[in-house]
Amino acid sequence: MPHSFFHIFLISLFLYNNCIASHYTFTIKETPYTKLCSTKKILTVNDQFPGPVLKVHRGDTIYVKVRNRGSENITMHWHGVEQPRNPWSDGPQYITQCPIRPGSDFVYKVIFSIEDATVWWHAHSSWTRATVHGLIFVYPVPPKSLPFPKPDHEVPLILGEWWKADVREVVEEFLTSGGPPNVSDALTINGHPGFLYPCSKSDTYELAVEKGKTYRIRMVNAVMNVILFFAIANHNLTIVASDGHYTKPLNVTYITISPGETLDVLLHADKNPKRIYHMAARAYSSNPNIEFDNTTTIGNLRYISSSKANTSSLSESYPNLPYYNDTSAAFRFFTKIRSLYSGQVPVKISRRILTTVSINLLMCPDNSCGGPNGSILRASMNNISFVTPSHVDILKAYYYHLKGVYGTRFPTFPPLIFNFTAEDQPLFLLTPRLATEVKVFKFGEVVEIVIQGTSLVGGGLDHPMHLHGFSFYVVGVGFGNYNISDNPSSKYNLKNPPYKNTASVPRNGWIAIRFIADNPGVWFMHCHLDRHQSWGMNVVFIVKNGKGPNQQILPPPPDLPPCY
Repeated sequence: MPHSFFHIFLISLFLYNNCIASHYTFTIKETPYTKLCSTKKILTVNDQFPGPVLKVHRGDTIYVKVRNRGSENITMHWHGVEQPRNPWSDGPQYITQCPIRPGSDFVYKVIFSIEDATVWWHAHSSWTRATVHGLIFVYPVPPKSLPFPKPDHEVPLILGEWWKADVREVVEEFLTSGGPPNVSDALTINGHPGFLYPCSKSDTYELAVEKGKTYRIRMVNAVMNVILFFAIANHNLTIVASDGHYTKPLNVTYITISPGETLDVLLHADKNPKRIYHMAARAYSSNPNIEFDNTTTIGNLRYISSSKANTSSLSESYPNLPYYNDTSAAFRFFTKIRSLYSGQVPVKISRRILTTVSINLLMCPDNSCGGPNGSILRASMNNISFVTPSHVDILKAYYYHLKGVYGTRFPTFPPLIFNFTAEDQPLFLLTPRLATEVKVFKFGEVVEIVIQGTSLVGGGLDHPMHLHGFSFYVVGVGFGNYNISDNPSSKYNLKNPPYKNTASVPRNGWIAIRFIADNPGVWFMHCHLDRHQSWGMNVVFIVKNGKGPNQQILPPPPDLPPCY
């Protein structure tokens, strides 16, 4: 009998611990941080920058109570988590919820389903994600094992950036002026700029490793506006997952990673332990006419056996990174990634959408604004520059049948047909239509979206496009104009393309993605360069309910933040 009671006690303790572990509290507040020779207050979660790591198993449901004790509105997005039937907790401000006001709380129900590897969370209101972000480690449910040898250790690695100025002032200035935003003053690795920046010798990230061990680096590009190259000196890296899904192992000497993307990377500590190996990240920028942060953030990889040695006596190795405008290097990396699983891509599609993504201009009174020739910079998809509602969110309007919040006329095909990548474009093409338009899908439709970059206003940059609520197969990518009459599907990879939630459209090029619209709700698609998102390079997809009980949007939570 005592033996039985002991087992009951262990089971109860296990269930209790699991119950506690599935509930988290995020307290948003302003915290002073000193970097680059000056101190400022930034928004943080639980006083941490970057924020805390969440650890879950595939299929878990967790609850995160967000307590807004800062001085501005905030929402939280669980990037890469599909949230089946639960758009209420997806997070983009005025798309699926009204913001959490200062002094208020909201509990997010985060439903994991098919995610297998690293995803992340970040704020999704204005530019608050600049400092409010963190990783989510997803593990297999035992007895399921990893599809690669279990590493000895795992390491979070967040690539970010830092402005000396208050980020709110940066946003206000560029939106008011109509011009481009000021670039950041530094890039960071896990919040550390590295010794190349002023006052930052002691603010350098260091990874201590043991020779012979394997490390799983779980990384994300949390930078606001720049695609990055990353490498570790003298060390090859093996990609094993991208955007929360396993990939075929890919051995590389450098990484290209876009804002919003996550990668799981294996590092084998097999080099001379008597040296310091630097890791580094710097920008990839395809347009030399656009200003960007062209600095380099440096971290140290140090073998533990050498940690007690005199630092000055250790030789140092720096990585070779591609040049900042090396487009072939950037897309050579992107196009080598393959899904671990074959034969999963839907072959027969029921809906095809071709959408342009463009930088645009609006006229400004007296040509007094900060864009080219005194204009206002905007961005668009299919010539519609998205206008975010300001008083009620689209999900609430859809669920409760509220009129006048959005239209349903997002075009299936570009309303203006032209040579999308020509060097010179007619001036009338530069002006977009300002509107809040969505695209409605029936439940279960198989959707192909071709996203075509244009050369308007100099072509802008590459566009890392992120889709909420879904992962998608990147079945095709190319430069120049997509030619629908040329049977482009014959050039697609329908066998094992990467399964992602964020994919980059090359400057003056295109990508094709496919997914099944089987997640009912309201879902945001946008460029993950926040300058472009702020200018309107966004669209909303509404997936209708299906017929079955498990094909319906879940009811709204009782504590949903009110709209005003």
